[in-house]
Amino acid sequence: MPRGKVIFFNKKSKFGFIKDFNDNKDYYVREKNLIDQVKQDDEVEFEIKESKKGFEAFAVKKII
Repeated sequence: MPRGKVIFFNKKSKFGFIKDFNDNKDYYVREKNLIDQVKQDDEVEFEIKESKKGFEAFAVKKII
């Protein structure tokens, strides 16, 4: 399961971006795809799926 860091999350707009530690890519994440609430700089585990707009993160879980 990929790991990364939340580089941006807007609670009002319900979306953000995660930077993958392995491939250094940024992945879009929607609030509905979060298991745990996240904020900027949180380290997370996530899965990647292809959507209409490209790849996005889902099943995002905060690493404690």
